[in-house]
Amino acid sequence: MQAHIQQYIDYLKFEKNLSVHTQSNYQRDINLLLEHLNEQGIDDWNKVDSYVIREFIALRNNKGASSASLSRLISSLRSFFTYLQRQKKVKLNPVVGVKAPKKAKKLPRVPSIEQLDLLLDNNENEELIIRDKAMFELFYSSGLRLSELTNLDIMDVNLHSALVRVTGKGNRQREVPLGHQAIEALKKWFDIRQTWLKDDCPAVFLSSRNKRISQRTVEARLAKWSQEMGIGQHLHPHVLRHAFASHLLESSGDLRAVQELL
Repeated sequence: MQAHIQQYIDYLKFEKNLSVHTQSNYQRDINLLLEHLNEQGIDDWNKVDSYVIREFIALRNNKGASSASLSRLISSLRSFFTYLQRQKKVKLNPVVGVKAPKKAKKLPRVPSIEQLDLLLDNNENEELIIRDKAMFELFYSSGLRLSELTNLDIMDVNLHSALVRVTGKGNRQREVPLGHQAIEALKKWFDIRQTWLKDDCPAVFLSSRNKRISQRTVEARLAKWSQEMGIGQHLHPHVLRHAFASHLLESSGDLRAVQELL
């Protein structure tokens, strides 16, 4: 097996004219796999299947290899097995279809309960502020996505039963509870909404042009509020959804219930 690796490196050097640095990278990557195979008692390239490759990549991932390193490693192994196929040393290329694990997404920094109290502690009677407060209370109270909030229709909100019916991803519907503060904020907004309404638009939240509010407007208003209320952090609507989940989990310890609500 080591002889095949050397033959491949010679091929890269004399036929592909690759740099010494590139040759070294390929050789190091393939030798890492060979070490793993030796530990598993695998002594033939033909005995390497996609399961073995995936297990090897998973081990490298667990050891802290970056997504970029894993992608390069997979590319090196795929090229090596392509060479072995052409040389009729193996029948199949076990690396075809294998992909590097996706890079973990960083979760947004969740604002504290005190920060959100500061954000929502705006009792001015300006109509736009009353509308905004209802939106942000609903975000935080019920853990909505931005698209779910802007697509919300008046028939979806039941203040009497303290529930809101949400249509989420994949057109799936769920019912989530409304908090007391959200209900009070929505009552004030609904009184104003009646005076804004000029047609039969069913949207819960309207823009100043009396149309369904856009996602961009909601983002801009939340950014404006977070700055004016001195939050000390740029807030995006999705951050309020994370805050809903984090704060509820802290207080209840019921992960499954939080997942269901989300």
